[in-house]
Amino acid sequence: MTLRNTPTLSPQVRSALWTACLFLLLAGLTAPKSHGQAALEVHAFDVGANESVSGAAVHLVNEGIGFEATRRTDDQGTTQWGGLSTAGTYSVFIEENDQFYEARVSGIELRANATRSVTLVLRPVAEYALDEVVVEGGRSVAEVNRVNGEVSSSLDAAALEDLPVEGRNFTQSLYRLPNVTPSTGFFAEAPNVSINGANGLYTNYLIDGMDNNEQFLGGPQFDVPTGVVKDVTVLTSTYSAEYGRTGNGIFNVTTKSGSNEYEGEAFYLTRPGQPLDGEFGEDTPTQRDLSGNTVKSGFQRQQGGFALGGPIVADQTFFHVSLEHTTDFKDNLLDAPGVRETIDGRNQLTYASARVDHRWNDQWRSTARLNANRVHLDNQGGRLTGGVRFASAANTEERDGVHAALQNTYTGDQLVYESNFQYSWFNWDAGNPSNPNSPRVTVQDTSGLTIAALGHPGFQFDSVENTFQTQQKLTYQLGSHTLRAGLDVLTSGHRLAGGGNPNGNYAVRLDSAQTEAFADARLSPSLTPSELPGALGVNRQALNVTSYTVEQRPSTFGRRQNLIGVYVEDQFTPLPNLTVTTGLRYDYDSLTEGGGGADEADYNNLAPRLSFNYALDERTTLRGGYGIFYDKIVYAVTSDALESNSNDPAFQNEVRTLVEEGILPGDTDIDEVTFNGTRSAQRDSAGYLQRPSDVTPLGGGRRILNPNGYENPQTHQFSLGVQRQFGNEWLAYVDLIHTRSYDLFRIRELNAPEAYDISATELAAARQDPNRDPADLVRSPAAADATRPIPSGRSITMTETEGEARYWAANFNLVKDRGDDWYSGRLSYTLSRLRNNTDDINFRAETGNQYEAEWGPSVNDRRHVISAIGTAYPTDRLRVTLASLIQSGQPVNWVPDASIFGTRDLNGDGREYGAQYVGNSDRWPGAERNSGRLPWSYRLDLSAQYAWPVADGRVVARADVFNVLNTKNLSGYANNATQSNQIQVGPPGSDIEEKNAGPPRQFQFGLRYEF
Repeated sequence: MTLRNTPTLSPQVRSALWTACLFLLLAGLTAPKSHGQAALEVHAFDVGANESVSGAAVHLVNEGIGFEATRRTDDQGTTQWGGLSTAGTYSVFIEENDQFYEARVSGIELRANATRSVTLVLRPVAEYALDEVVVEGGRSVAEVNRVNGEVSSSLDAAALEDLPVEGRNFTQSLYRLPNVTPSTGFFAEAPNVSINGANGLYTNYLIDGMDNNEQFLGGPQFDVPTGVVKDVTVLTSTYSAEYGRTGNGIFNVTTKSGSNEYEGEAFYLTRPGQPLDGEFGEDTPTQRDLSGNTVKSGFQRQQGGFALGGPIVADQTFFHVSLEHTTDFKDNLLDAPGVRETIDGRNQLTYASARVDHRWNDQWRSTARLNANRVHLDNQGGRLTGGVRFASAANTEERDGVHAALQNTYTGDQLVYESNFQYSWFNWDAGNPSNPNSPRVTVQDTSGLTIAALGHPGFQFDSVENTFQTQQKLTYQLGSHTLRAGLDVLTSGHRLAGGGNPNGNYAVRLDSAQTEAFADARLSPSLTPSELPGALGVNRQALNVTSYTVEQRPSTFGRRQNLIGVYVEDQFTPLPNLTVTTGLRYDYDSLTEGGGGADEADYNNLAPRLSFNYALDERTTLRGGYGIFYDKIVYAVTSDALESNSNDPAFQNEVRTLVEEGILPGDTDIDEVTFNGTRSAQRDSAGYLQRPSDVTPLGGGRRILNPNGYENPQTHQFSLGVQRQFGNEWLAYVDLIHTRSYDLFRIRELNAPEAYDISATELAAARQDPNRDPADLVRSPAAADATRPIPSGRSITMTETEGEARYWAANFNLVKDRGDDWYSGRLSYTLSRLRNNTDDINFRAETGNQYEAEWGPSVNDRRHVISAIGTAYPTDRLRVTLASLIQSGQPVNWVPDASIFGTRDLNGDGREYGAQYVGNSDRWPGAERNSGRLPWSYRLDLSAQYAWPVADGRVVARADVFNVLNTKNLSGYANNATQSNQIQVGPPGSDIEEKNAGPPRQFQFGLRYEF
């Protein structure tokens, strides 16, 4: 049977779409404007004299959009075009004349917010006989970077089309880029990739140079389908002062646009699941769908969509639209006494994009872009392999969003001005209940085992963001100086409905007769709390409620985050073969005020940047740089401190005691650091479905805002690299990277018990003495509480920005463009090391805030990563791609064995969390954090495509096979930390317990018509 909700377009979604459309309409009426800033730098080089050529007339042509321009090279042999459209492809050439044969490079594609460099190699007529020179107007992609010290890598649309990519989701292709790996996150929907081994929450995602971040916890808000991507670039180090708000790295997507030729596609893609998918026998683990949530191996996916681009007015106005929809078919098993049935579920994901480019005249261009996503994920009841949650407790996770952007550029002879605006709306409802007005009922048998969960999911998390962004940028060419300045303002309003269930959560303990009646009844999978008594043949009064909790303060709360960035930059070419870029950026983040008010905000975020690019010859460059980069405050830091807070007088007195004890500053404003957050209350007994009024507020832990405010985390980046171009199709480059990060997020326990450790020596002695029990070494919670400043046992925490990290990497890359050959590919090897003393915003020290003892490998640290991609083109119709990813194992954290110690909480501070990788668990005595390693992982993926002409286009059939060899990998895949093998029980060196594994072999098939 199928039990599911069919989502409808909510009033909030409709409102956001209307707001976005109105925003574009009003902004579009303001003035003639132009598309965002891409640039091209062309260098003319005389190969005979081995010198640059000044005064050469360089022609730039883009037939796709009707663009032509000519400029002469300066004294350094260089000319630049700024404010170029990313639509179409460009050709740049110097015509044949009395001095030189023609030099041409074609097929040049530009990306948003970037300058591309091209070298035209000129061959003197006087030094070459005509029959010795072959003039080719070929496509050259493998050009060296002659512009700056930026460490970056890209995948264009053609490379993405060749790659085996699951579900046309561009994030599934990102780990093919150097310095990027699949990520272990700290919640299901966490970003699935990591740059330089760091936490993915701090990575910035951009679309055409504008913000695409879910501001609450990080990660992309709009998961761009690969069919919309013209280019995706990762910036890993030494990038321009134009980029801020992260020291971790940037993914920038340049979207497709239309041209003078109509182009489009219609596609169907399926993941059929069983019986084709591979298995690991009975140990086949659960998998993650594209949203990060768990599904059974063999679930099915169906996708379809279309894209169309072309001219509205030739040479002037162009459009590109795309619509894609995905349905995942998944089933859970409801396995409770009295009922065993399969409950079907559906994930529904829809992504729509539209872009219009318009050229008003030779100086002004505009681009309007709209992206919208509707993601609804079923939590339909049951569990993957059997659970007791009935369909009445079903809920839907919703992640809906809208982007509306207007990007505008004026291009003069020396001046380029860019004025951009964007509005975005995002709603993340983590548990939208099927029965929103229902209580939650947990049914237990006589032994206390849960045999049913009915009604409400028992919690609330409904977050809404409204964000406005504006960018104002100026670029001015002054001789050999390219001067840039800009202002970037982003303001986000956050509203969260969080906390427990306002309808109440009931725990019901059945007696033996009721337990037997429950097992004998023919229960409906949709059994509701109100139907439970009738199903057991009793009245409500006969049911024994052993506990009752309720959310007493169901409210919506939040704050506004204002981010302001200002930068200036000078790209100076003192010599024809040397470019020096100096920049200075300033960032302000209003959330740094914390609980200290405006006086405690972080105002000193000056970020100098310096890089150089030195051309050893026309095909070889040496580059490097240094810069300081600041992260924004992740909004969850503030939200958690509001939701878990209280301004109850009793709690405020506890905070006042911490001030008196010198744990908090003497000038702490109690009213500023506390807040009237969510408030759950409880009662040991109650009448069934009868809300009692006399309830007692729950104790539990509390979190306050930091009275000292927060520092924006900062990273110092160093890089040095060399690039070498071989012919027109081979590019080799090596980069050495070092980063030093400070002021990272972590949790400080303000009411911490004294530190307590059990040494390896003590444990060894206890285990060798037959008269001693290792459990005797454990400190009891009561003994730990007695050492707290406030001996109540309550945990009182706050976020501090005191963490640090160190990263070292050497990256080796070889890229082969197809050109006229039958193959193309890229090979990347990274040798790296990342050590830190915090891994996440909720990371806590093992004991007594002793963070110096926490220094160890990052959860995403890997020593070796080898990525190899090769595509063969045996015929014009056939393409075959093999993509492999080989990684050394991720770290293992060794935690205590409760069967030996009687608990995992060896120091008595009340924190076990042995299954979670957030640093909250005690470690095996004497073990250092993350001191073990999982085995290496090996993955080989295959994509094969065959095309045949139909009408004015062609039909392409494709097959993708992921993990072709069906290798069982225990690390190296995107995973939720709570399911990871990176938490292991026992002393270092123990056998690895296989809690999870990467996906087994999976198949995907598609059919596409393109023209």
